[in-house]
Amino acid sequence: MGMVTRLGAEKPVVIFSKSSCGMCHTIKTIISNFGANPKVYELDEHPDGQKMERELLELGQKPSVPTVFIGKELIGGSDEVIGLNVKGELKPLLISAKAIWI
Repeated sequence: MGMVTRLGAEKPVVIFSKSSCGMCHTIKTIISNFGANPKVYELDEHPDGQKMERELLELGQKPSVPTVFIGKELIGGSDEVIGLNVKGELKPLLISAKAIWI
């Protein structure tokens, strides 16, 4: 198991991000607005950030950030998260992952 997959399974919601990425900020805001407290790894600030970014690319994440794991599962990037939110499926997913209790 790679570092990214292991880290992605450690908390109910894990976001791989870059501090200068506008879309990353949007995804963090969407998830936090539901009351979730995601674990965020800022790749440009983390000592293993380059390795994490390579692993994300190997997992098929292009661009590499944002990448979101919910309930130990790779959800994907901004398109997938926004799509789930628009369809009303993000909140139930967060509840089933025990990221929120509403």
